[in-house]
Amino acid sequence: MHRKEKYGFGKTRFYIFVQLIGLLFFITKTHAQSDTAKITVAKDTVVLKKTAVIHSPKKAALYSTMLPGFGQAYNKKYWKIPVIYIAAGALAYSIMYNQKNYIECRTAYRIRMDGDTSTVDIFAGEYNDANLLALTQGFHKYRDLSIFGTALLYILNIIDASVDAHLFSFDVSDNLSLKFQPAFITTVGLNIPRTNTTGVSLHLTF
Repeated sequence: MHRKEKYGFGKTRFYIFVQLIGLLFFITKTHAQSDTAKITVAKDTVVLKKTAVIHSPKKAALYSTMLPGFGQAYNKKYWKIPVIYIAAGALAYSIMYNQKNYIECRTAYRIRMDGDTSTVDIFAGEYNDANLLALTQGFHKYRDLSIFGTALLYILNIIDASVDAHLFSFDVSDNLSLKFQPAFITTVGLNIPRTNTTGVSLHLTF
């Protein structure tokens, strides 16, 4: 009888021991999975940081060099694209208009100066020689200025894209705040003892 009770007690202890081992294994496994998840998250975070796209001023400048307005699209300043092309279209029209009139006036002036009375230019009776020469020089000048303006617009388009890319992640919001708070003011003067008085300080944040 005593041996049977002893055996029964030992069997119970064995079952308790097995259950404790199982519980310990379960806790260890759960903790290990939690650590693995943490490592995975940390690993993923590192990968995201490494693969994060950095807004590059060099890319913006290169894109605008290849195609005006492309850098502005890269900077998400889409409203600037039509401005660039409207200005470019106006300058292109100015170049063609002044070039056409320059050639006509130059040809007419050469006809007048060739000494052949049988040839008549298209401006005969409309402009005298001096006026025709002035028109020729004027159209030539404005054509060259239009070409210069086109080149300047192209360069400004590249500079604008590069500057916008530099300021892409910079906070340029109009968040102005004014703060009043009490303050101690120290007054010092000639023949006046140093005194402390209360006042109001003004802080402007922008």
